[in-house]
Amino acid sequence: MAKTTKAKTQSEEEKAVTKAPAKKRVSKKTTEEAPVVETIVVVDETPAAPSVELKNVETFTRFSDFDISLFKSGKHFRLFEKLGSHITEYQGVKGTYFAVWAPSAKSVSVIGNFNYWNKDSHHLFVRWDESGIWEGFIPYIGKGEAYKYCIEANDGRKLEKIDPYAHYFEIPPKTASIIWDNWYEWTDSDWMATRKNKNSLSAPMSVYEVHIGSWRRKSEEDKLSYVELADQLVSYVKEMAFTHIEFMPVMEHPFEPSWGYQVLGYFAPSSRFGTPQDFMYLVEQCHKNDIGVILDWVPSHFPGDAHGLYEYDGSHLFEHPDMRKGYHPDWKSYIFNYGRNEVRSFLISNAIYWLERFHADGLRVDAVASMLYLDYSRNHGEWEPNIFGGNHHLEAISLFRELNEILYAEFPDVQTIAEESTSFTGVSRPVYTGGLGFGQKWMMGWMNDTLKYFEKDPMYRKYHQDQLTFSTVYAFTENFMLPLSHDEVVYGKQSLVGKMPGDEWQRFANLRLLFTYMFTHPGTKLLFMGGEFGQTSEWNFSKSLEWWLLDHGYHQGVQNLVKELNLLYRNEHAMFDKQFAPEGFEWIDTSDRNNSVVVYARKGDSHKEQLIVVLNLTPIPHNNYRIGVPMQGIWQEILNSDDAKFGGSGKTNPEPIFAEEVSWQGKAYSIPLNLPPLGGLVLKVK
Repeated sequence: MAKTTKAKTQSEEEKAVTKAPAKKRVSKKTTEEAPVVETIVVVDETPAAPSVELKNVETFTRFSDFDISLFKSGKHFRLFEKLGSHITEYQGVKGTYFAVWAPSAKSVSVIGNFNYWNKDSHHLFVRWDESGIWEGFIPYIGKGEAYKYCIEANDGRKLEKIDPYAHYFEIPPKTASIIWDNWYEWTDSDWMATRKNKNSLSAPMSVYEVHIGSWRRKSEEDKLSYVELADQLVSYVKEMAFTHIEFMPVMEHPFEPSWGYQVLGYFAPSSRFGTPQDFMYLVEQCHKNDIGVILDWVPSHFPGDAHGLYEYDGSHLFEHPDMRKGYHPDWKSYIFNYGRNEVRSFLISNAIYWLERFHADGLRVDAVASMLYLDYSRNHGEWEPNIFGGNHHLEAISLFRELNEILYAEFPDVQTIAEESTSFTGVSRPVYTGGLGFGQKWMMGWMNDTLKYFEKDPMYRKYHQDQLTFSTVYAFTENFMLPLSHDEVVYGKQSLVGKMPGDEWQRFANLRLLFTYMFTHPGTKLLFMGGEFGQTSEWNFSKSLEWWLLDHGYHQGVQNLVKELNLLYRNEHAMFDKQFAPEGFEWIDTSDRNNSVVVYARKGDSHKEQLIVVLNLTPIPHNNYRIGVPMQGIWQEILNSDDAKFGGSGKTNPEPIFAEEVSWQGKAYSIPLNLPPLGGLVLKVK
């Protein structure tokens, strides 16, 4: 699809710089006080660029005293407007302003093609206010220029580091930052004005989880770009009736097999698929097609690549200096120092950046459990208790509360979603009640119990029915999202359909039944790509999904069912009005263990907005199976996972069914049904 929008070349905000009073500043290491410099000659060594004399360049800054005060106190939440590289103009000369936080550095210089990567050519000045910020202006370089910071550490090492606030990077395995802007002429105002209705806790949220590099490829090595995804992915998700896309981390990362979860360029979408503006275009096209965008966000850890954040200025700057808190043994990565004010500002600024500049509709926060507990994946003696003697990571808990308070204050129409796998109390409850303040939490217990149940031979399911029903004991303690995520289809766990028991027909019938149960269970939904058409292989990040499987009927049938379930979820108020409230759900019968049949109701705001769900969890069909219903009237089957159009046997209830005044299962009325094998059906009263 041709790109029809354009990026702004420069904004007024980019030109907003401060002329600070002249004070003592140094541009390279020294053991003595540097004299006040009144005039400095800055020479761009690129042969085509002339020399230029700029006066008082050492006082040229984007920081006010108030900015520095906020930064030091951990309350500056738009650091991306100050730190990093910014194309601007000084004394009539166009160039780029640089600012980097490196308090332990002896000297900092900017290196790149423009000066032949000369470490001694373009030094930055350290600020006089003990903020640890180095800054400077280099004329005649601008958008598209590759650069790094050469940071001289106290021990004499010269470290070549990325810009932590860079908007764009070279395509890996190259590692340099690139001067870029992130301005874009957005045309999604209609979505932005009304998205509060799409992201509300009382609105349907059916999320399609996507790994950009492997959803679909043009060839084995040739990935789709952001612009191509804006055509192909968006049209597919719209056709499938998902309400949101969740992108696994798009932030720049050096190691592709990390799936994006080892982030280094926190302020840059990966250059593997295009420019920042190309990714903005993808988000915009989602919005224009009524699809929300959730981004995976990883504040839990970062890799130790030499050019990255680890020992950034020769000291433990971003990571906690105590490796009991600063090193993650599972992922061989480093943990942010959540108690350091400047690091807190970095992380909160980053979250705001993606919501503000990229119009993201939510953040799914990765590995929250690993941040909440000091003893996470650590043995006795490998962790230190907090000041109260417990295992809670108090600084991380404080960060989450502050993060969510700020995000919901500034963006009340977004969602923050926690991937949290423990019983930590109040993850999705407001901060003022003692919670962490997230909008939703992944329901990992439901996922684990449900998959274990469905993996069992139906012959033995009657002994494990509690695994299926237990989730409703705690389903309303949090605002839960039900995930069938990428983590469940890798590392030998098999694909979703591969987990199912029985012959081919039974495996696909079980998968359709699983999806029917998922979509009719209270809570929002998330499904990883490929599951919606029954991909048979485990997910492989380096290959495209197996789209050729849709040439086969069973796979088409699963895809058709997921689309119908999405439409059911979106169109029936009983499915979402009270999806986080106990008033929206009722067990009608869980006692028929021998037949492994369960019956439950979903309820909306209106008395008549009720749906009855019946699941037959064995391959044995039942004729004239009676269930209790909550009201008199004509009941109609509106979905049956065994319908032939879904690849089933076609055992449906096509005719309207009149409720009889026969007391059953605690209800005054009841109806007889034909229950399909390994089938789920949904009924609605006319």
